[in-house]
Amino acid sequence: YPKDKCIHQLFEAQTAKTPDAVAVVYEDAQLTYAELNNKANRLAHHLIAIGVKPGDFTAIALPRGIELVIAELAVLKCGATYVPLDPDYPVERLAFILSDARVRAVMTDPETQDCLPSPETVGQPVIVDMNDPQMAIGSDSNPALRLDRQAPAYVMYTSGSSGAPKGVVVPQCGVLRLVINNRYADFTAADRVAFAANPAFDAATLEVWAPLLNGGSIVVIEQHVLLDPACFAQTLKDRQVTVLWLTVGLFNQYVKTLSDTIAQLRYLIVGGDALDPKVIKYVLDTCPPEHLLNGYGPTETTTFAITHEVCKVAENASHIPLGRPIANTRIYILDDNQQPVPIGVTGELYIGGAGVACGYLNGAGLTAERFLPDPFVDATKQEPHPRMYKTGDLGRFLPDGNIEFLGRNDFQVKIRGFRIELGEIEARLAAIDGVTETTVLVREDTPGDKRLIAYFTGSDALGVETLRSHLKSVLPEYMVPAAYVHLEALPLTPNGKLDRKALPTPEGDAFTARAYETPLGDVEQRLAAIWSELLQVEKIGRFDHFFELGGHSLMAVTLTSRMRGVGLHADVRTLFDTPSLCEFAAAVSGEAQPAPIDVPSNLIPADCEHITPELLPMVDLTQADIDGIVCAVPGGAANIQDIYPLSPLQEGLLFHHLMAQQGDTYLLPTVLAFDTQKRLDNFVDALQMVIDRHDILRTAVQWEELPEPVQVVWRRAPLAPEEMILSGVHAKDELLDRIDPRRYRIDVR
Repeated sequence: YPKDKCIHQLFEAQTAKTPDAVAVVYEDAQLTYAELNNKANRLAHHLIAIGVKPGDFTAIALPRGIELVIAELAVLKCGATYVPLDPDYPVERLAFILSDARVRAVMTDPETQDCLPSPETVGQPVIVDMNDPQMAIGSDSNPALRLDRQAPAYVMYTSGSSGAPKGVVVPQCGVLRLVINNRYADFTAADRVAFAANPAFDAATLEVWAPLLNGGSIVVIEQHVLLDPACFAQTLKDRQVTVLWLTVGLFNQYVKTLSDTIAQLRYLIVGGDALDPKVIKYVLDTCPPEHLLNGYGPTETTTFAITHEVCKVAENASHIPLGRPIANTRIYILDDNQQPVPIGVTGELYIGGAGVACGYLNGAGLTAERFLPDPFVDATKQEPHPRMYKTGDLGRFLPDGNIEFLGRNDFQVKIRGFRIELGEIEARLAAIDGVTETTVLVREDTPGDKRLIAYFTGSDALGVETLRSHLKSVLPEYMVPAAYVHLEALPLTPNGKLDRKALPTPEGDAFTARAYETPLGDVEQRLAAIWSELLQVEKIGRFDHFFELGGHSLMAVTLTSRMRGVGLHADVRTLFDTPSLCEFAAAVSGEAQPAPIDVPSNLIPADCEHITPELLPMVDLTQADIDGIVCAVPGGAANIQDIYPLSPLQEGLLFHHLMAQQGDTYLLPTVLAFDTQKRLDNFVDALQMVIDRHDILRTAVQWEELPEPVQVVWRRAPLAPEEMILSGVHAKDELLDRIDPRRYRIDVR
């Protein structure tokens, strides 16, 4: 990977190479590389003017979108380090992060700013409103600063066992080795990478920088789209996404809905937890992507350290290997004395190489404990002080060189892709007046549904609602336990240690519940039955709250899917807006149907001899424009069924077609072989019937000498097979001369 350039310098070089290529797409908006670079430059000059200097930390509190990408680029252009924030975090947690990082500025928008702590409480950072018209003016030039390529790219905060989150300082080289010459995925300019991760989650590192440093496009997935499986699948298909990263939890829930879309992907990367072999086998058997990867790596090693391309899964497989280290990464499996263990023997995973973080911000003690000198590598100019990260994960080398994951050696867990230190939750719970002892663990009473359960001793007057409300005010939603079990004493083993196996299964009163009132009406009763099965709560009352009973965003997706099975329909957002049963039922009953789409009738009659502007209600063309189109269609006006504008995605297809110097990015030829002429003729006849049936297969795009490109639907588009007879020793050379070898694989027999 390039060792002499910073991230933003590589982006600037890509911009110089492909200024008009699409860099980021969000809903109906998009920016080219040149436009994105110019906007980032203006923002960077503004940040410099307000005092942001190389080495400063600058927070970004924005939802996924174009402004977020601009902000990250601008911070790096200043030589500063960006700190991504999740605006949905509790104010206390956000205040800790802003104070701990001593941020110079916070980039946000008016809506998100309302969720942030007041500047007075966190050191008076400058608030930069991304909607301010001042952001659109200023110099477009790249800031001319002398920057340190060893400077960190970003600080990402993860759960901490001490009771407070810890900031992982990630170097620029970690990002570069992740997305360039990485040995697991060859990202190219043709790739469209889905940006679907939480910006404060390290999957976003891959989703932003893999496309931008390789000439591809970021496709931003809106949050409401992500939470609707059917809409998500359609969006991936419509926006022609080629690279998708999903957490295991989301992947397992969405896999059947996404099956048609998965098959179009070049890379499907799944990680964040152990993969389910049955789910992976289903994908490989029914809708395999070009490459299906298992991705493993803690935030401290920059998103991925180990990957495995899954090509097949045995019928009785119990696990999917983690795989092998990616390029510029070293993996050690060591014993308690930090010595290598033999193949097949369990040890702890240690990770070395360019992806290892600089350490924890303001955490010298913890950094020294987890980031150790690497005794297995001599210092070099590129790596003068080689280090390795102590992961706390257990694994072993398999005979084929792959690595198998065997769990944790501490109390860190992963739920829905988020890394959680149970000690942080326990510390917050123990701080509540009346709580004496606490322990928190993960239960998976239903396969695939992991839940945090809190056990505590002390005052039995503490209600579940009190405990949940307190934790909700100081912890992210994904760290708030679903149930709270009061015990007279925590169970102990004979040697005095906590006996986790003896902790009881939570029952109905362990969940937040309101005064019970019987559900009324057919909709409430049907919803109550679904909630009861999904949440594993025996009785659901009218005023019970979905999320207080242990529901979460992924479970909400499952809920809407099961509702459709009994004839009920609602958007996931409706559940977030009306989470109690009675309110949700009322919203479901009154859910507005989508407004009908008014599609103008086709006014061109069959055997039309002259097409006029009045016959084309969807496009504004002069008679001269129309006559030019007619001249280009075989059969003239009589062979034109309709004319209308391009959709936004088709405009993108046309753009890439015009930019291509050789071949076509979206042309995907296929070679079929037939053993007899009759079978070939039958196939051609069948294909002609399909073309006759579907308008899109008879649609041409015309743009020359027109005010805007248009689609022209032909009434008849006959196949015109071309026969090539090739034989002799030069047949292969002749064939290769006549086709694009990048798009065909030639078998010579």
